[in-house]
Amino acid sequence: MQSATGRELPKHWLAIIAVIWSGQAVSMFTSYAASFAAIWYVTESTGSALALSFLSICAYLPQGLLSPFGGVLADRLNRKYLIILADSICGLASFALGLIILFGQVSFAAIVVMVIIRSAAQAFHYPALMALMPMLVPEKHLLRINTLDQLLLSVSGMAAPVLGIFFYTVVGFYSVMLLDFAGALIACAGMLLAKVPSTKCASLSSNTQSSDNTSNESTSDKHHVLADLKEGWVTLKRVRGLFVLIILITLGMVCFSPMSSLYPLMTFDYFQGDGYMASIAEATFAAGLLIGSSILMVWGGGKKLTRLIAIACISFGLLCSVSGLISPNMFWIFAILCAGMGLVSAWFNGPMMTLIQRNTAEETMGRVIGLVNTGIALAGPVGIAAGGIFAEFMGVAPFFVVDGILCAFIGVLIAAFKSVRKLDTNSSNQDPA
Repeated sequence: MQSATGRELPKHWLAIIAVIWSGQAVSMFTSYAASFAAIWYVTESTGSALALSFLSICAYLPQGLLSPFGGVLADRLNRKYLIILADSICGLASFALGLIILFGQVSFAAIVVMVIIRSAAQAFHYPALMALMPMLVPEKHLLRINTLDQLLLSVSGMAAPVLGIFFYTVVGFYSVMLLDFAGALIACAGMLLAKVPSTKCASLSSNTQSSDNTSNESTSDKHHVLADLKEGWVTLKRVRGLFVLIILITLGMVCFSPMSSLYPLMTFDYFQGDGYMASIAEATFAAGLLIGSSILMVWGGGKKLTRLIAIACISFGLLCSVSGLISPNMFWIFAILCAGMGLVSAWFNGPMMTLIQRNTAEETMGRVIGLVNTGIALAGPVGIAAGGIFAEFMGVAPFFVVDGILCAFIGVLIAAFKSVRKLDTNSSNQDPA
């Protein structure tokens, strides 16, 4: 049996995946709990959309700026150890913040520093993990493995906010951070136990200069990095439909990203809710994500993944707009709408990553995913900044209405481009859009 990238797979390939994702699942759970606790601390202590938006920008910006270099390292180095290093840095950042909180020095600034460090580590973790997966699973299971990522995230999202609030209120904020440190250790252990293949960077610079590598090695490292980044960009642009899809998804992230920072404020400000109500909204979204992911795992997504992505964007936008139109005494309706938004969100991430992996060579996949992650991550701060400003002045509920309309429009555009639709057939994507 061969992997999605053409490598010969061992008979126990499923056991390798189970070991890796068991560790990653625990880390996701504890990270989600810690993130929600940090967001709720800022929500409770400031009640400001701008403060929440600034925190979310700090979570996106380092990842966006560093992801191209994370992609280069994912193609040059052993992806396994790069993932372990990134998980270790995230865990140590949470451990340090836990100690700061324990000694009574907690502040908004300390939380910001922790978020920045974790974001920077994620810039190296995500391209390496996503580039590693196609090397470990058969082509027919690639979408299911990509969906497993969000399936585990949805399970974490259902229980982790409640757990985070429980530890936050009963034990203390510091305990959630220390729990996240333990989760990172478990993720590192799972990756250490897994036997995975390595890959070598096949950049244009290394191919064309192989005869004189020794004489130029001391002076060309910077050139090689830039050349590797350029090749990732050229590879991405070469597939027309994929390039157009990524542009539209990046624009969609400008509209979608404010939701992550404004969900707690919607509960706190518009529905006059407390921390437990906010965790319920998060949990129902995660429950919907779990249901949608489970459907996708069983179904397999069909042959029209681009159409599925478009449907997900349109449906999410409509549900988001309705959320902003209901009255302040309809929190439970909002919770149901959150579940619907979670369900259709499940039909977005897995198909998107699968299309990228299917249309990119193994040796350049890290760089392409790094560049894609950069576009999405940098779109986040733009959307969050704009969303925070608009929500502050026009109100969070009206903002949900406007933002939902924009998300739906992005979905219509995805369905409209012929070159994007042709990604489903693996045929030539060089035709005009």
